[in-house]
Amino acid sequence: MSRPEDSPWAISVAQVSTRAGQSTRVDRDFPAPEGIGDQVVGIPAGTPVHVEGDIDSLVDGLLLQAHISVPLNTECTRCLRPVNTSIQDDPVVFFPYKEPEPEPTHGKEEILAEQEEASGQTYPLVSGGAFMDLEALLRDTLVEALPLQPLCRPDCRGLCPQCGMDLNDHPDHHHEMMDDRWAALEGLKQRLEQEENPGSDGQTGE
Repeated sequence: MSRPEDSPWAISVAQVSTRAGQSTRVDRDFPAPEGIGDQVVGIPAGTPVHVEGDIDSLVDGLLLQAHISVPLNTECTRCLRPVNTSIQDDPVVFFPYKEPEPEPTHGKEEILAEQEEASGQTYPLVSGGAFMDLEALLRDTLVEALPLQPLCRPDCRGLCPQCGMDLNDHPDHHHEMMDDRWAALEGLKQRLEQEENPGSDGQTGE
């Protein structure tokens, strides 16, 4: 059975948590957890995620202020060109020494939910408070930061819906399209004109 401290996302915080006012620096790569996006827009498990920041010891827990960055290789959703970019985020999260005990709400669930949302993200410490595990934090942060529709550039023109030609390289490309509905009306018009004017087809009777 694996121990929490053996997790690749674990950070030892035993020394910094002994007294309020202490701090330590984090500057290392962690593997991206599983389940971040999909094959179209996602980060493969194990991709190095760089975390740089400070862990500060407070009276009732540890505060992590960090900058998270990870490369993102995907495709433009309009023209399908490769998009090589990165995800950058600056989470501020709290790791309490003790799990907060639930209090009676007495019909105030909505108010308590708003207070919890305003207080920011909170994650538990492991191994009796000796280690901080960043797996859940990285997954939550990266999933939320994934672009819904990545673009190679904001004004990408996309592909021609008829032939698939890249309109960024050929901005003047177009097709002469005939609406079948108008063609049917044009045929009906011609038949009506012929019925009203039998000799209008260019044939003359002798």
